[in-house]
Amino acid sequence: MKTANININSNVKKKNKFVKYIKKNYILLLLLLPGFLSLLLFKIGPLFGMVIAFQDFSAFKGVFGSDFVGLKYFQRILSDPYMLTLIKNTLILAGLTLAITFPIPIIFALFLNEIRLKKVKNFVQSLSFLPYFISASVMVSIMYMILSPTSGIINELIKALGGDSVAFMSEAGWFRPIYIILQIWQTLGYNMVIYMAAITGIDSTLYEAASVDGANRWQTMFKVTLPCISSSVIVMFIISIGNIFTVDLDRLLLMYNSSVYETADVIQTYVYRIAFASTGMPEYSYGTAVNLIKSVIAFALVIFANKMAKKYSDTRVF
Repeated sequence: MKTANININSNVKKKNKFVKYIKKNYILLLLLLPGFLSLLLFKIGPLFGMVIAFQDFSAFKGVFGSDFVGLKYFQRILSDPYMLTLIKNTLILAGLTLAITFPIPIIFALFLNEIRLKKVKNFVQSLSFLPYFISASVMVSIMYMILSPTSGIINELIKALGGDSVAFMSEAGWFRPIYIILQIWQTLGYNMVIYMAAITGIDSTLYEAASVDGANRWQTMFKVTLPCISSSVIVMFIISIGNIFTVDLDRLLLMYNSSVYETADVIQTYVYRIAFASTGMPEYSYGTAVNLIKSVIAFALVIFANKMAKKYSDTRVF
């Protein structure tokens, strides 16, 4: 009886504590509610749709009425020779994007931090951040205008130098460089702001100590600033590794045409094509299976990157 009374009293105390917490923080919880609902409806909820990968899904029958086929579509993925081309294109495009675009915002933030004129610094920061708010369709349209074989400024310069105009947007070899340039253009400012925020949190006494020790601006940049923002760099690197199989589908579809399939056709465009842009019956189940495998591999890469980051941060390599 005593044990039962203790348990009841403990539950009552916990309940009263929970009610007090709700009353005290109800405004903050209300502010949190829209974000939580968005996460639930658009991130967690759609995960249950992955069951389609194990079904012969029909839009007319729905999820509960479609026949269960097990690993049929996963076996089809393993036997599809075109899948190797898709994986190769995805890894090359995402790998080049990561290798080129990841360090540039770090370097840009380090140099921007060295600007002493506040107005110039704020102007450059705002100017570099502006493209982040421009839609992919506008960015690609601007690139089409710049690279137009008839009136683009780049081809005008080439012709002025005695060369022939180049159809950049229709050549498979130019697809990846153009995609990476657009990625840098649109995301440089956003990533730079993250690193600038980390830089502003550095203790000013570290710079004073470096100055007393005779360190110049280059040494201060690489011996004080960079190590102090290493945690932010690690977090951004882990996020980038998790997105290595994820490319900007909107930008790809806007740049997409049959002449660049050789380098532009990646997993996401293939899934879109067979699931939504199919000339016959849309293959929802097969597209879901392909996307599910991509997500599992990306998750494994995040775990691996997280472990490597912990290892290097413990040994203070960064």
